[in-house]
Amino acid sequence: MTPTSIDFYTIIPYLILTVWACVLLIVDLFIPRGRKGITAFLAALGLAVSLGYSITQIGLERSGFDGMISLDGFSTFANILLLSSGLFGVALAYGYTQRMGIHRGEYYTLLLFSVTGMMLMAQANDLIIVFLALELLSIPLYVLSAISRKLQSEESGVKYFLLGAFASGFVVYGTALVFGATGSTNLSVIFLQAASGVTSGLLLTIGAALLLVGFGFKVAAAPFHMWTPDVYQGAPTSVTAFMAAGAKIAGFVALFRVFSTAFPAIASDMTDVLWALSALTMIVGNLVALSQTNIKRLLAYSAIAHAGYILMAFVPYGDEKVAPTAVAAGLFYLVAYAVSNFGSWGVVIALEKAEGKGLELDDYAGLAKKYPALAVAMTIFMLSLIGFPPTLGMVGKFYLFRSAIDGGFTGLALIGVITSLISAYYYLRVVVNMYMKEGDPEVEREPWLGFTTSFTAVVTVAVSFVPQFLFLLAYTAVLR
Repeated sequence: MTPTSIDFYTIIPYLILTVWACVLLIVDLFIPRGRKGITAFLAALGLAVSLGYSITQIGLERSGFDGMISLDGFSTFANILLLSSGLFGVALAYGYTQRMGIHRGEYYTLLLFSVTGMMLMAQANDLIIVFLALELLSIPLYVLSAISRKLQSEESGVKYFLLGAFASGFVVYGTALVFGATGSTNLSVIFLQAASGVTSGLLLTIGAALLLVGFGFKVAAAPFHMWTPDVYQGAPTSVTAFMAAGAKIAGFVALFRVFSTAFPAIASDMTDVLWALSALTMIVGNLVALSQTNIKRLLAYSAIAHAGYILMAFVPYGDEKVAPTAVAAGLFYLVAYAVSNFGSWGVVIALEKAEGKGLELDDYAGLAKKYPALAVAMTIFMLSLIGFPPTLGMVGKFYLFRSAIDGGFTGLALIGVITSLISAYYYLRVVVNMYMKEGDPEVEREPWLGFTTSFTAVVTVAVSFVPQFLFLLAYTAVLR
């Protein structure tokens, strides 16, 4: 291959989806308003094609565009997960947007552009590309959050935009300080400069801390989580479901790559900060969730808590012996969380009515009697989020806690166990309402919605019995 062909080969799945999204934007102009299901199908087809090509790249390693883009096991694993999340996002949105009167073609185009930003972030090997990818994934989500044109939705979009722009400022300033300390924004060069000891250690550490703040906002880690409950509640639920998984995956993938590639030399300075962030996020997310009665706000604080669990895997990133296993545990848990997340939001969408009705915990009363299959699926997702067997969430937490203990952070693992026990209270409140209270809930029966909840429920249980292959894939992806 010529250097130019290698450059473009590294981003073929990304190019496929980008070109597809641009073409879809034009094609949608000729699709009648009442037949926007065609746009949804075409969006899913584009995601599937890009996913198929990403699968063919498993095991390949390339570097393109003067080392600014990396194609390796890590980026391929992340791309497959992100494209799968996009497909789930389309499946959940199809019936919901029709029912809520927001079935517009631009919804799916914006979703595709957001996925392209997430994929670019997974492959970024330069802080400039990281910033560009962050903006590309975020701007469509700002618009999607306000797409229903209702007051609450528009409020969530504005809040997300303002706080997101503020967080992007931290990323830019952090990048500037890192460049000032090392003379480069390339992650590999930053590592070499930091390891040589000729850089300003303080400037580099401050730059890395500012980058951590920007990524902390994107993954909803405390104390950068304040936007999460309001945005999750105000945005259309199908957007919330996609945002809760996709943005979190992209944020953590960038966090893992940037810090494990560029900043191992300052791990001793960052370890205590990461430990505190992880512990604070787990504690805040779980404790505040106890008082929630709205299912969307409850799952928002749940998302915050799970960011803390995933951060636990990142604490020992500077330890060469533990880091690969710890990061692999984080990737495994991202898969477990994404599956349980889409399933649980699928059930929420099934019960939601117009004008925000059907979103209180009391609205789940009697669900087990009237719709037993849906209640069983929701129970599986709640148990998985707790970390209770036999679910994928239990296996994921086992890997996370083990990696923390192997890294010498037994206290952090203990906090993870205690907060998981606390979380059982508010997750099981949903189960108690479904099985032990009388009610007459109404559920929307939509084929793609039913397929998503059924498929994710089966995967959550089935893969928990044979998790080794998934963890091995994650571990292989980390070893570069």
